[in-house]
Amino acid sequence: MKRLLSVLCITALLLGSITGCGKEEVTLEQPYDIYETTGSLGLGTTVSAGAQEYFSKDLCVADDVSLGTDTTDSQVAEGAGTFNLATNEIVYAKNIYERLYPASTTKILTAYIALKYCTDLSQTVTISENAANQASDSSVCGLHAGDVIRMDDLLYGMMLRSGNDAAIAIAESISGSVEEFAALMNKEAAALGATQSHFVNPNGLPDENHYTSVYDLYLIFRAALQNETFVQIISTTSYDVTYQAGDGTIEEHTWENTNQYLSGHAKSPDGFTVIGGKTGTTGDAGYCLVLYSMNEQSQPIISIVLKADGKSNLYLLMNEMLSGFAN
Repeated sequence: MKRLLSVLCITALLLGSITGCGKEEVTLEQPYDIYETTGSLGLGTTVSAGAQEYFSKDLCVADDVSLGTDTTDSQVAEGAGTFNLATNEIVYAKNIYERLYPASTTKILTAYIALKYCTDLSQTVTISENAANQASDSSVCGLHAGDVIRMDDLLYGMMLRSGNDAAIAIAESISGSVEEFAALMNKEAAALGATQSHFVNPNGLPDENHYTSVYDLYLIFRAALQNETFVQIISTTSYDVTYQAGDGTIEEHTWENTNQYLSGHAKSPDGFTVIGGKTGTTGDAGYCLVLYSMNEQSQPIISIVLKADGKSNLYLLMNEMLSGFAN
């Protein structure tokens, strides 16, 4: 009865001529169906709210608060976070929503997009002058214009050797240009909920308009980990590659992983198995690492450090975050 009275009241308000108030009749071309809409949101009488799917139902969510920073050397980095994927808990946090430069951790998103949009990883890519023309002091795979190399080889070169040339080649192959690929990066990041991010290139070279946050990197990395090929790539210690150079000769190289946990230059805390991740370093971004590991209970852990003041302190804080909060 109450619902019927509500319908009658709404109808009376819309159709003034019926009420005798002297108003002209109003006709709505696209009337708002309040019952259909509330039903779709789980608020009606025929749809259960529990049946709805919510964006964050499987995500770690927290306020912008510090967690655990008083018992670690948190001062060595600007941002850091530890995320337990089994419990959906943020167990360590420092400035996780602050906008920071990501350096080469950007390549996580580049790889995620490449694996999403490239249906044949065995396809070959011809390296352009633009891809090959990287600064001499930047991290590169040593590719030259005219080289012909497989897409999967480029992914290994980008994620292990952190090749900026490989990242540009991937972007051009997927979207035709760096600019178009950057637009796709921003679209995909937004779809994952990474609202504090903006990307202008696929490799993370410095740009004031190229930034992310610890939490956004967690969202992007978590999505990438759903792809088995991505996990296989980031967990590889070294990779032997063979491809055709521009002059027709055959090039052979071995690309080593820059992640010191995998190279053996850093030791993870007892009880933890490091699976893989992505490093990043520039003058503005400092030392960065996004890491995927398993604790002693076989719970998957994502841990992130951004803008550490040195490589040794990067791994020091990462170990403190894992051993103190992710067990």
